[in-house]
Amino acid sequence: MTVFEELESNVRSYSRSFPKVFGKAKGHRIWDKDGTEYVDFFAGAGALNYGHNPEAMKAALIDYISRDGVAHGLDMATEAKETFLERFSRIILEPRNMTHKVLFPGPTGTNTVESALKLARLITGRENVVAFTNAFHGMTLGALSLTGNAMKREGAGVSLDGVFRLPYDGYMGEDVDTLDLFETMLGDSGSGLGLPAAVIVETVQGEGGINAASFEWLKRLETLCREWKILLIIDDIQAGCGRTGSFFSFEPAGLDPDIICLSKSIGGYGLPMALTLVKPEHDVFKPGQHNGTFRGNNLAFVTASVALDYWADDTLEKEIAEKSKAVFDALEKMARDFPKMVTRVKGRGLMCGIEMESGELSGAVAREAFKRGLLVETSGSDDQVVKLFPPITIEAEGLKKGLGILKDAVEAVAVRAGLAAKAAA
Repeated sequence: MTVFEELESNVRSYSRSFPKVFGKAKGHRIWDKDGTEYVDFFAGAGALNYGHNPEAMKAALIDYISRDGVAHGLDMATEAKETFLERFSRIILEPRNMTHKVLFPGPTGTNTVESALKLARLITGRENVVAFTNAFHGMTLGALSLTGNAMKREGAGVSLDGVFRLPYDGYMGEDVDTLDLFETMLGDSGSGLGLPAAVIVETVQGEGGINAASFEWLKRLETLCREWKILLIIDDIQAGCGRTGSFFSFEPAGLDPDIICLSKSIGGYGLPMALTLVKPEHDVFKPGQHNGTFRGNNLAFVTASVALDYWADDTLEKEIAEKSKAVFDALEKMARDFPKMVTRVKGRGLMCGIEMESGELSGAVAREAFKRGLLVETSGSDDQVVKLFPPITIEAEGLKKGLGILKDAVEAVAVRAGLAAKAAA
């Protein structure tokens, strides 16, 4: 790791969490350059929902490159973009009765959030946007202003304005509906809350600690937005593309967002790509009013088009539900077996985790898991949650192996910390 320590910026992070040089990856497995194999429950922080190097996508990409397909085309019309748009409309939008226009904002998640903010403010003529506690929406200044994490916000170097923060579902305890506060403030001219341009929300907060909002809470949030003519933006960058089970994470709640932010696994292969889905009546940007050099990643269009095959029917969705049950069963057993270590099982679908008593404990579990051959990261305000993001296409054998390693890591840390007494003891 010497070359990275000597030449790469101090800002690097994942190379510290996983201090090996990796050279090969396939499916749910990744190998370091010495040939040591790891089970990947990290999946590119949600950018590799379909695993590493899926064969059909790889073949399509190699074919496209070998025939000199357009690699870079700004936002020009290309065959690769045409194919993606046609398939995305036919497979994803039309079956869901969605008429949203597709805006290509740039290659990353923070790009789609920035475009959504600009649009909401342009449409409404209002500046303030409501975001929630423990939210994570990106690292550029607009998106960072929405993000709750204090350490990340400190990196801005300037004031982060234009955002009003409200408590997320469950933030004040399970018996408190935090939207009571929002509704009261909207109706009170003395609250100090000016009418917002938009509300932006993650249905499951990934970086914030795998906090899953209830469908009832989400539906009430949408109702308030409609009553007050506030735009509803769903950030599905990490929770979308099947991570929680359905293609969009908000589908089970029956939501109809004005604007949807997608990135990470929308490219299918891990190639940079982002979409902002906008209802037609909100498609108000003038030509070129929001642009960027890499808003048309044609290589990602190729793999993204193939990835949509997974959603041509409900086979994968059913498989995710089965895998999710197996994961939650295993995690809940860990919570029962190690009650002094694991305080709660969290999440939805294959976006899940176990909360520990402290970030120190969860960090120790993640490090122990890595030593034993499993990649997992931590999340939450104090990094107190061990976050599991296996590929949604993972085979049962790989899932079982990874969960076994995690259980062994939890037990090893519990023994060292003197917290190994099981519930039955």
